Amino acid sequence: MPFWAIHHTPGIFTAEEKRRLASHIADHYQRVGLPRFYVVTVFHETQAEDFYVGGEPTPAGVRITIDHIARRSPDRDSRRRNSQWIKGMLQPYLERHAGLHWEFHVDETSEDLWMINGIAPPPAGSDAEKLWAESNTASPY
Repeated sequence: MPFWAIHHTPGIFTAEEKRRLASHIADHYQRVGLPRFYVVTVFHETQAEDFYVGGEPTPAGVRITIDHIARRSPDRDSRRRNSQWIKGMLQPYLERHAGLHWEFHVDETSEDLWMINGIAPPPAGSDAEKLWAESNTASPY
C-alpha cells in the first residue's frame, strides 16, 4: 500500500490539482502491478503559522511522507530511481511557487503489519493479488 500524506500551506494545490496528482500517483503504482485501491493519498492543508522549518514559520511549504508497504525497493539504485520518479512527478505542481520549501521521504514498512478491511493482502504477484487488481477491491482468498 502506498500511502501519501501531503502536508501543505494554503494555495499550493487547487482541488483539480489534488485530483490529478492523486490520480497520477495511483496510475504509476497500477502500471507496476499494484491494485489501484492500494494507493491512498491524503492532503492536509496546514496554515502557514503552523508550518515550521528549522524552527521558523514557513509561508509556503510542502512536506510529504510516503509509506510503501506492498513492495520494497530491492537496492540503492532502485530507491534512487523511485526518488527521481517522485521528484519528477511533484515538480510540475510545486516549481511554480516562488520561495516554496518542499521535501519528501519514503518509508518502507513490513507488509506483515498491514490489513485492508480486516484482510491481510495476498502475496505480491500471486493470483489472488491479480484478482484484487482486476476487481479493484479486497476480498477473501
